[in-house]
Amino acid sequence: MELKNKIVVVTGAASGIGRSLALRFAREGAAKVVCADINLSGAQETANRVDGLAVAVNVGVEADIKALIERVETEIGPIDLFCSNAGILVAGGMEVENEDWQRIWDINVMSHIWAARHLVPRMTARGGGYLLNTSSAAGLLNQIGCAPYGVTKHAAVAVAEWLAMTHGDDGIKVSVLCPQAVRSEMTRGHEDSVAALDGLLEPEIVAEACVETIRNETFLVLPHPEVLQYMRLKAENYDRWLGGMRKLNRKYGKPV
Repeated sequence: MELKNKIVVVTGAASGIGRSLALRFAREGAAKVVCADINLSGAQETANRVDGLAVAVNVGVEADIKALIERVETEIGPIDLFCSNAGILVAGGMEVENEDWQRIWDINVMSHIWAARHLVPRMTARGGGYLLNTSSAAGLLNQIGCAPYGVTKHAAVAVAEWLAMTHGDDGIKVSVLCPQAVRSEMTRGHEDSVAALDGLLEPEIVAEACVETIRNETFLVLPHPEVLQYMRLKAENYDRWLGGMRKLNRKYGKPV
């Protein structure tokens, strides 16, 4: 899909990957970029740079996502590309409180489901549309020291897969973004974490990879090409791969 003259929504647009996506889509000639974030002032800063619309949205609340879609489609026009990008990190293992598991589940997984629930029927009725869902390399490889993050990012990949195989014949294109560490508020202070072993990418590079993937209409966005090789090693010998992950856990096992 070419982005010129398209209506695009980006959640988590106040900073990091979300802001870079909004800026990059505007450079591609998007007709309007809607910048959604729980941080309205940050979203407004991004929107000001792309002549876009800033909307306060808590993606952990279904009603907020439904209202966002309704407002954009009523006031601006049909959404061509919805980037479900907002996410959070919760460190720790099985000791993490239930409330924190639920919060990260709602933001990192249910937000994708709610966006699809309220947008896919509209897109299908008009012949198609595009969903870009942000997961993580953790969604393919898991995450040392952060069980809630690894689990929810795995689930986010599964949601994207299910949407692609179920609604592809309806004209719905789906891509899932799976980078390793990206310079953002989430990684601030954790530049030497296990996720940054292959380098800490600037969000602009990640946005560029997303544009290329959307143009080619392929599923995986892998700004760190090493991730593909890790996936192959995992599939070839799961036990050997787990042994390698245990070695990493011995070195990086404290919460990120």
